[in-house]
Amino acid sequence: MLIAIGTKNKAKTGAVEAVVKQFVNGELVFEHVEVASGVSAQPMTDAETREGAINRAKNTRNVSNADFSFGLEGGVKEIDGVMYVCNWGALVLKDGQVITAAGAQIPLPETVAEDVKSGRELGPVMDEYTQQNDIRQHSGAIGIFTHDLVDRKEMFEHVIKLLIGQYFFQKA
Repeated sequence: MLIAIGTKNKAKTGAVEAVVKQFVNGELVFEHVEVASGVSAQPMTDAETREGAINRAKNTRNVSNADFSFGLEGGVKEIDGVMYVCNWGALVLKDGQVITAAGAQIPLPETVAEDVKSGRELGPVMDEYTQQNDIRQHSGAIGIFTHDLVDRKEMFEHVIKLLIGQYFFQKA
């Protein structure tokens, strides 16, 4: 079974591979492809983040024609003046069916939120905040602000479980 992932981000690809290996039987081949999200570099709403995940999954399917094509997108959204991280995933099946799910959401500190509101992407803002490089490939903002009790890979694993669980429910 060919499993395609619309990114080369280690946190995202690691999440897909871990969950698929745990719940999908048979010979699995994983393909990581860079595809466009079709949304802004920093999605600013749930709707835009969800759209980015769907676009990535569809674009991945178009490139690979895989059995399962995954798209994952991280973004932010504002509620009552507080900025939260938001995360969405999409699974596109070989027949074109789209399944979506959302992940954990936590508030960002005001200093980080202000930088994002000014037009910067969360990833580079987090690199500066933590004085680390490429934090989005590892623990991500969610890991930093949960004291690594939940890192970015684990958060996306939950989203992948929601996607695959819906797939199994529909097949039952």
